[in-house]
Amino acid sequence: MSRIAWLLFALLAAVLIPLLLGGREMLVRLQAYPLPMLMQLFAMIGACWVINAARLRLLLGDQVSRLSRLKSFAVILATEFAICATPGGSGGPLTLMATLGRSGIQPARSSAVFAMDQLSDLVFFFCALLGILLYALFQNLDDYLEWMLVVSALLVLVGLSLCLGLARFHRQLLRINGRLLSRLNVQPATRLRWARKLLLFLAAFADTCKLPWRTLAGVFLLTCLHWGLRYSVLYLALRGLGVDLQWAWSFLIQMLSLSAGQFSLLPGGAGAAELTSAALLAPMVGKSTAAAAILIWRAVTYYFYLIAGGPVFLLMVGRPLLRKFMRLKQA
Repeated sequence: MSRIAWLLFALLAAVLIPLLLGGREMLVRLQAYPLPMLMQLFAMIGACWVINAARLRLLLGDQVSRLSRLKSFAVILATEFAICATPGGSGGPLTLMATLGRSGIQPARSSAVFAMDQLSDLVFFFCALLGILLYALFQNLDDYLEWMLVVSALLVLVGLSLCLGLARFHRQLLRINGRLLSRLNVQPATRLRWARKLLLFLAAFADTCKLPWRTLAGVFLLTCLHWGLRYSVLYLALRGLGVDLQWAWSFLIQMLSLSAGQFSLLPGGAGAAELTSAALLAPMVGKSTAAAAILIWRAVTYYFYLIAGGPVFLLMVGRPLLRKFMRLKQA
């Protein structure tokens, strides 16, 4: 119950921030927002789910036959819901492992799929930032936009550096981790079990990296399509409100806002993402317009994920766990 209460509190804070920022003028702007464009935004998110399901099937490689196309789509919905409903998105990999495990896919393989998926995302953001940087070289940027660009680049570089460091020095990290666990008086059997799971994950990740180059290229292409669509939502929301902000700057605003939401450890970054995006967007377009755009953006890319993915999550993860609990009670 505490987790549900925490999620409800975060959702309430996420709605109140745009309302307090925009006031009545924001409500007037929302009422005038064209309905066809709003439906287009929701359709774009639906396309993102289809793209992610295709990406999942490519990463599964020779085990894709265990998962139908419809179930792949359902797995994506449940996983996205868990990412949005848990602090820092921590429930995402656990949900992916649980749902794929019911199709006979080992946890090591499903966790490797999730890791490769995240690595593909990082590579996309790195390439996108390089493109924006080249574009910015031919523009007269003020200090505000330069600051956003530098911070975004640093975030991506730190993420890529951590991934490369883990890949390069994983053996040393295993030794350090073993010594640390030993000093914490963790039982040898437990340390051995954790080490075995980690080695299985590394082996599965290495196998995923050895997929045919055409498959990996297809995964990256789908990654670009997914994030290109998802990060166009705020841009199109502003267009519908009569503001023509360049796509590159809306991309940076979303990236920094969602990063702040992740670091806040609030479910889905609710509250922190709205506060950060309001601070970044309001100086460019005004408070009421920024508030209306943020509310539309988060309704499409956050609340919609919770509403659509919640029932699927309960059917695929919550319901089986509840049945298991009832069997234990009866025993």
